[in-house]
Amino acid sequence: MELDRSRPLWRQIAAEIIRRIQDGVYPPGSRVPSTLEIAQEFGVVNATASKAMRQVREQGWTRGEVGLGTFVVDPLPPTDGTPTR
Repeated sequence: MELDRSRPLWRQIAAEIIRRIQDGVYPPGSRVPSTLEIAQEFGVVNATASKAMRQVREQGWTRGEVGLGTFVVDPLPPTDGTPTR
């Protein structure tokens, strides 16, 4: 995925993670990549990746488990078809 540097990067990354969840790349119950892995994949600093993952969690798509990582919720939240609010 190529990021559009004219728009907030964290929003684009959050939308991409949600799209991957909706498309089954990260199925319910599965672990999603760490903040560090996301930062490396998208070529951003950890703070940007962390903000994106916080947005995904706040929208109800993931949950964190201390010492284990971040996981896709099961069942998935209802959606109107758009990846972000």
